[in-house]
Amino acid sequence: MKFLVYNPEQAYLLPPSVKDVLGEKHLCFFVHRVVEELDLREFEADYVEEGRAGYAPGLLLKVWLYAYALQVTSSRRLEQRVKEDLAFRYLAGGAQPDHWTLNAFRTRHRRAINDLFLQVVEVARGLGMARLGHVAIDSTRVGANASRQRMTSAAELRQQLAKTRRAIRRWQQQCDAADSDEEPGTEVDTRYGERLQEQVQATKQKLQKLSRMGARQLSVTDPDSRFLHAARGYVLGYTVDLAVSDDHLIVAQRTTQATSDAASLLPMVEQVQQNCRARPQEVSADSGFFSVQNLKGLERRGIEGYLPDAHLTGELKQRRGRLKCAGDSPEHVRMRARLRSEAGQARYRRRQALVEPVFGVLKEQRGMRRFRLRGLALVGGEMALAATAYNLTRMWRLKQGASGG
Repeated sequence: MKFLVYNPEQAYLLPPSVKDVLGEKHLCFFVHRVVEELDLREFEADYVEEGRAGYAPGLLLKVWLYAYALQVTSSRRLEQRVKEDLAFRYLAGGAQPDHWTLNAFRTRHRRAINDLFLQVVEVARGLGMARLGHVAIDSTRVGANASRQRMTSAAELRQQLAKTRRAIRRWQQQCDAADSDEEPGTEVDTRYGERLQEQVQATKQKLQKLSRMGARQLSVTDPDSRFLHAARGYVLGYTVDLAVSDDHLIVAQRTTQATSDAASLLPMVEQVQQNCRARPQEVSADSGFFSVQNLKGLERRGIEGYLPDAHLTGELKQRRGRLKCAGDSPEHVRMRARLRSEAGQARYRRRQALVEPVFGVLKEQRGMRRFRLRGLALVGGEMALAATAYNLTRMWRLKQGASGG
């Protein structure tokens, strides 16, 4: 028998060109090319000239985008992949940033990452993608990086506030005693009093947050998260809204604490128009987004809406009889007539084919059932990163399909 030479200890294991191994059409090269064309000045402006030189923002951005495309959302796992995976090593240029550096970049640049999402949408539009003939809008609940067992109530917070205030009074008494002649030489830790005052302010903020949210309990680990109704019960997390174009690209996204969807429809339509500098011709959403005000808002914008109310949804699924439209607004009557036609039902079914697969990819294939970061601002940046990575993957596939690759 003749065998090829096998020697794992040889000094040189890889060919001079990474493309010889991965192939010229590999996703990592597409991510590299797109990021090289983007304006990264907002990332760069967050650094100063003094101190030790850091990793280039483009390097860290590329590895994170490629990571979210491969369901790598942990900074520790990403650190390992950058050392071991050839595509990651190429994007990092041979550098090996540790998980502290990787995670700090993701949390530090949340605003710039949101801007990056808009830039990638512009690139897609320039390539003739992100078509706005029909835009489907939907929402989902994504779990917070928090334990359901570590919750606190308003009553517990008020007890904690009273306890801290008693500690402050005792500390003030110690200060008064130290200043008197009765106990000379007594020293008081002034920093301790400052920490107590900080605890008072933090507890007050949590009580105010509970009041604004209208909730009974607050998460200790992620106070911005809240219990939200989902298909399988209640989820401690956030609401993610997506608007998806005719060619399955995300053209608008946002993360909120909203408990219902109706108030999100028109803001998402506005985001689509701002991001794409064009107005969609048709917008579809499920009955959770229905309201007469939303129907009127779509008609004012010249957009054809496919937005059934709860009764019409049951009728279309043959669970309820036909409901008369007497007494309804003209917009409501027109919407029902449109959705009862065969063409209208076909357009409404298009919603499921557009937006639901995107949520499926993000949650099942990309690990976005639970956020890694905490706080509304940070999870919003994380969602923008995941949406941008999804768009890059989708653009890469569309480009391959167009070129016959």
